[in-house]
This record gives sequence, structure tokens and C-alpha cells, in this order.
Amino acid sequence: MLISVIGCGYLGAVHAACMAKLGHEVVGIDVDDRKILQLSSGRAPFFEPGLEDLLREQLQAGRLTFTTDMSAAAEGEVHFICVGTPQKKGENAADLTYVDAALGALLPHLSADDVVVGKSTVPVGTAARLAALVSAEQPTSHLIWNPEFLREGFAVSDTLSPDRFVYGVSSGSEDDDAVRKLDEVYATALDSGTPRLVTDLPTAELVKTAANSFLATKISFINAMAEVCEAAGADVTQLADAIGMDDRIGRKFLNAGIGFGGGCLPKDIRAFMARAGELGADQALTFLREVDAINMRRRTRVVELARDLCDGSLLGKRVTVLGAAFKPESDDVRDSPALSIAAQLQLQGAVVTVTDPKALANASRRFPELHYEADTSAAVEKADALLLLTEWQEYRALDPYALVESVSSPRVLDGRNVLDAAKWRAAGWTYRGLGRP
Repeated sequence: MLISVIGCGYLGAVHAACMAKLGHEVVGIDVDDRKILQLSSGRAPFFEPGLEDLLREQLQAGRLTFTTDMSAAAEGEVHFICVGTPQKKGENAADLTYVDAALGALLPHLSADDVVVGKSTVPVGTAARLAALVSAEQPTSHLIWNPEFLREGFAVSDTLSPDRFVYGVSSGSEDDDAVRKLDEVYATALDSGTPRLVTDLPTAELVKTAANSFLATKISFINAMAEVCEAAGADVTQLADAIGMDDRIGRKFLNAGIGFGGGCLPKDIRAFMARAGELGADQALTFLREVDAINMRRRTRVVELARDLCDGSLLGKRVTVLGAAFKPESDDVRDSPALSIAAQLQLQGAVVTVTDPKALANASRRFPELHYEADTSAAVEKADALLLLTEWQEYRALDPYALVESVSSPRVLDGRNVLDAAKWRAAGWTYRGLGRP
């Protein structure tokens, strides 16, 4: 099929490349000249494993092109809207400026029977408003809401082999022309057994924010248990193992640490609360305020533990922060707890060095006042304390016996509870985990 993807940021660039991989002819459209130039040369504007190889492969095959000219969408049958919905400045609500602008620019280029597919995460009620605009422009065209469920670091595989599809259509019925056309787009995955659920528009819009809110709640729950474990002298990792054996609960996302961040979970749960308030259902989501508060409190707690680890004072202490991205296999530092902690440590007088395999360029733009060192060996040299805050595999695999010779004081704070505490202590390190004795 002929497909246009409007918005070539994280979601759109991955989606465009993957749709081309499935055999469709795809044009990616974005207003950012620099981004389009990078993508057209096979370079991704961000780090995502496997994406650049896929871009080069599909560009060379001739199935994928990028442009800033919206008129290129006129040839398409299906148009994916993949622009961002950031948090509004000074508010919890989502900013729909980019979604509205993308659809507004697309409308003059729609043809009869085209399908507009929304993939951006939007407040419930947005799709119905946009569907009315599509119908007014082209009465035989359709809007369908198809939320994305990508995990950064696994976005290519999640797009090519998703765990489910959700289609939101105005009729709420499978007997819909837009459903049939989107089935054609996703035929490969559907044929391999990927489940598909057709809903009304509001339900489809709620799926992503509800899922993210549940995951955020699970993470904050185990972090709250970590606080209790520290007070009681218990071990939160063993607690998580024990309750995770209950198949009603499960072990995933029960890893105590410094909390969640990134461009999705924090802003999505805040936008969800804001929209619930607009709908008069704000009491239903008041628990999310505490979920958010627990998450932010973890950052302060890590600073407190770092101070304790450094004999009660951070002033003048050389602290090396291992990790700047909000999660491994990503260069995304949006609302990164690791980077926020590094900045707080420096404000309290520590001499902070931050290292990360992929995220230093983005981190230095966000916090230019911090010192950055790409080489891990150089970063840890003469450190008074190490803080592992992003669980990259290379940090998990560090040899404490070899590393002890490089630092001034063998002290480590394991902000992700991924190190072997017994091994590090045996190598002479003072080890602190979160919620662990």
C-alpha cells in the first residue's frame, strides 16, 4: 500500500521504516528540515537498536522516502499521525498543538476513502473531534485510532511483531471499511497470530494511558515497599520475588530503584489526571497523584543515600554517575531520574562526573553545567563514590575487583538493584542498594 507517516520523531521514524519493511511504499513527512535530511541519509536522529540498519535497507530498496512537503501525502491511501503530545508548560494536560497542526496540514491532501490513523497518545475525546474534521473534508474518508505500545530499546521488534493491535473506530464495529484497510497494512503480523481488538474511539484512546498508569502504579508500589523495607530492615528484592510468584501479580515491573522517567509514563499519567478532571471524574484517578509523588521522591532518596554513603557530606566529594538515559538501550534523557539526581548532587556540592554509552550529547544539552566523560574507566578514576543509575549491561558487568584499584574510596550505590551485592562487598566495596539491608 501507499502510506504516509506524519511526524518523524521517535514513533514516526520507527513506524515508517517498519511499514516499509512490511513491503509498503512509505513517505515520512516532518517540518524539521534537519531531521528529514538525517533520515534521508539513513541516520536516525536518536539511538534505537536496529533502526539505522533498517532505514538504510529500506531507503536502498526504494520503499522509503522522507520529505518536508505535505503534498507528498496526496498519493497515500493510509496516513499515520505520529507526532508528539508533550506536557503543557505549567500544566498537567497534554499539548495537542502538533496533532492539530498535522491533521490540519493533511486535510487538503486527502482523497476519497483514505484512512487517517492516529497513533499519538491523546486525551480521550480527541479522536471524535478529529474524526469530525476528516468527515467534513472528505465524507467517505475515515479516522481510526490505533495506539502505539512501543518500548524504547525494543521499538523495531515491537512494531514488526506487536503483542496486540487496538483499532478505535467511530462505529465500534469490525464491519468497517477503515478496519479492513488497516488490516491490509498489518496483514503480516495479523497472519502470524497477533490479536486484534476493535473498539469505539474513546476506549482506544484510553488504552495507552490506562496501560501506562498501571505500569507506573506497579513501579511506584514496589518503590513504596522499598521505603518500608529500609525502615524495617527487610530486602525489597526478595519481597518482590515472593509476591511476583503470585500469577495475579507477576514479577515484571516490580524492580525497586530510582523510579520511572522518559517521554511517556510521567507526562501520560499527568495528562490522564488532567483529562479526568475535565470530565468530572478526577476522584477516580487521585491515586495517580501519589504514584507520581512516590516516583519523584525516589530521586531525593538517592541523594540522601549518596550523602550517607559519603560519610554525611557531599561537599567536594567526587561522585561518578553511571548512566544518564532514563533507561538502557536509549539516548532519551527526557525526565531522566538519573540525570535529575546528578544535577541535585552537584547542587549539594559534589563534584559530579556523568558517563553513558549513548546519551551524553542529549544530557549535555539538558544540563550543560555537569561534567561528562564518555570513557567509563576515565569517569571512575579517583571517585569517592559510584552511583549506578541506568542499568546498561556494561555497568552491570563491571568487575569490582579490577575497579577497586581505580577509585579513591570503594563505595557504590546501586540505584537499580542489579549488582551482586555479595560480590562487591567481597571485593572490598561499601555497597548500598535501595530497599535492601
